[in-house]
Amino acid sequence: MSAVEVVFLVLAAVCVFSGLQAVTCDRLVHAALWFVLTLGSLAGTFLLLAAELLAWVQVLVYLGSVVVLLVFALMLTRAPTGSGSATFTRNRWLAAVIGTATSVGLGVLGWAGFGGQEIVSPTVGSPEVIGQVLFTEWVLPFEILSLVLLAALVGAIALSTGQRTVGDSGAADGDR
Repeated sequence: MSAVEVVFLVLAAVCVFSGLQAVTCDRLVHAALWFVLTLGSLAGTFLLLAAELLAWVQVLVYLGSVVVLLVFALMLTRAPTGSGSATFTRNRWLAAVIGTATSVGLGVLGWAGFGGQEIVSPTVGSPEVIGQVLFTEWVLPFEILSLVLLAALVGAIALSTGQRTVGDSGAADGDR
């Protein structure tokens, strides 16, 4: 096994471990920081796969905007961030089983479809090819993603202002 493969396996292990920590952490801010480590290790795996543009997109778009939006929404909504602030339900074990089964299924499917194959084309992962595909076939999904992020930001601002809804007189239940 080469040094690149060892580093890839270490980054993959860090990615899986930090992803599990992000999902199971009981403090929301800590979960966001574990999510940052997950996305950073994923960017490192892209670098090892000679997909430098994808690695930079991962860092700029996800680490630079999605995580900032997540932390901004946490701060703006004044959500409780202390210990036990993340609510756990009885369905977490069911979710863990379904997530594990999905991961194993995708791994088996990926290995069956691509196991042992090497990509030898020098154009795969190049900025020209990715730009061509991004601006021809994937424009609509990226625009939809921007609208979803904008809606999340507007929703966070609406929740943080605490404005009353129509029909809410502001009186307590005992005053009516």
